Amino acid sequence: MRSPIRRSAQAAVAVAALSLATACGGGFDDTAEQQESGSASLTMLIASSGDAETEAVQTQVDAYEQESGNTVDVQVAADLSQELAQGFAGGNPPDVFYLDASRLADQADAGNLFPYVDQVDDVDDFYPNLVDAFTYQDTQYCLPKDFSTLALEINDAAWAAAGLTEADYPTTWEELATVAQTLTTGTQTGLVIGDTRDRIGAFMVEAGGWFLNGDGTEATVDSPENLEALQYLQTNLAAGSFTYPSGVDAGWGGEAFGTGKAAMTIEGNWIVGALANDYPDVGYTVVPLPEGPGGPGTLSFTNCLAVAADSDAQDAAVDLATYLTGADAMTALTQDTGVLPSRQSLADAYLQQFPEREAYIAGAEYAQGPVNAPGAEQVLLDFDSQLGGLATGDPQRVLESTQTNLEQAIGG
Repeated sequence: MRSPIRRSAQAAVAVAALSLATACGGGFDDTAEQQESGSASLTMLIASSGDAETEAVQTQVDAYEQESGNTVDVQVAADLSQELAQGFAGGNPPDVFYLDASRLADQADAGNLFPYVDQVDDVDDFYPNLVDAFTYQDTQYCLPKDFSTLALEINDAAWAAAGLTEADYPTTWEELATVAQTLTTGTQTGLVIGDTRDRIGAFMVEAGGWFLNGDGTEATVDSPENLEALQYLQTNLAAGSFTYPSGVDAGWGGEAFGTGKAAMTIEGNWIVGALANDYPDVGYTVVPLPEGPGGPGTLSFTNCLAVAADSDAQDAAVDLATYLTGADAMTALTQDTGVLPSRQSLADAYLQQFPEREAYIAGAEYAQGPVNAPGAEQVLLDFDSQLGGLATGDPQRVLESTQTNLEQAIGG
């Protein structure tokens, strides 16, 4: 199977649900006005990780319907991107829908989104970099409903067998390379990491690099920082202490980790549910990704609740989106789906229940969101394809070609 990047949802468990009695979304209060003019009928399109997520969303929507007087038809997409494209092309988009941060720029550039964040009075409660992930050309479009980050998962038994202790948990690139070499045996690789930007990009961030500058207007792929990141990976891939999942006949890092072919992997909090379901006997510890020359770094994966610019019930759609991203509904939804709450005020309650997941929550403070530029997806897919040959390839050429292609895509 492919690595579950989890840009739509994750499977695990989280914090206990709070009461919905006072849930009113993020501060936008338009429900009374809507009720005066009659109830609204809304459609909501989601991507779901399974029955648990679908049922959790429906439960919160049911509570919203009871409180607001509006009705909501929750539709589960088989292919969210395709069905959204069809809806917009046909002039009949859903009123509210999940939107991956990597698709924000394309949808905003096409004029498909209604920006409602300026109507929310407690937006400061959301992690700033998650809000930034849904900001395009200085406009904040929608609220992040949850998020996930990458961390380093360590097999406890393999760690102990190699004579390592908690004092040896790696905090730097040098330490990561050292313990990966120590953990590599004839049947086990020290670190198995996915071979796309959604994993390797974390090393670019840790080196101080990325694909774009801070405001997303300039391609910065061909930089000394990104080169240092790829060269670091190349050295360890060539040494055999790092490898890709395909190198150990696994579909993704979680499978390699669960089957014992990897002593360490780099995945997000979705691995918790995957290991519990498929490899319940594997004991492991999660720590933050080691810092690189540029400091700490990780990647975030997040969806927002977007509102269609052409919605016939826009006020009610905003009301639904802010209700479902309110503290009470968010707590219940993260409990049932395993994603992390995007409101900072919910972090302590989450960690009281699951202190072992602190590394994932901690990453929110410095996580890098996806590339946010129209037309960049094909360029990034080409970059991913070149990473497969990184062990023996030319990192400089990979960066140069991606730089050229990204400049053409974004027009600068």
